[in-house]
Amino acid sequence: MDTTVPAVAVVAYGTAVGVFIDLDHFLIARFKTGRWDAVRFCLTNPGAAVRDQSLIFEPGDVGVLSRLLSHVVIGGAIVPLIAFASVPLAILTGVVLYAHLLADLVWDIYLLEHHADAAASMADLVRTLR
Repeated sequence: MDTTVPAVAVVAYGTAVGVFIDLDHFLIARFKTGRWDAVRFCLTNPGAAVRDQSLIFEPGDVGVLSRLLSHVVIGGAIVPLIAFASVPLAILTGVVLYAHLLADLVWDIYLLEHHADAAASMADLVRTLR
């Protein structure tokens, strides 16, 4: 059966996948800090997530490599699971997550020198990257 999906639904789904993948940042920060401070901050300051995300997490709470690893693990698990229900939806999900991960990687490479300059020590830099 050939089903046509409205473009607005495809864009809405892709946007949701691209945004909700970043909820893993809160889990990573909880794992690393042992606290839910970032979630509490967002619940009391919901505009911060849109205006200035650097206010949400302290340096090193999420970590560049931890975030990228988490995105890869989530994408690698969710796309095959979605494929059981719908191959086209799994392809769309995979493309969106790939684009998100690629954008994160390009952005992180762009910011690498800034992270190095801002770090007070090698330990601080490792904490930011890990």
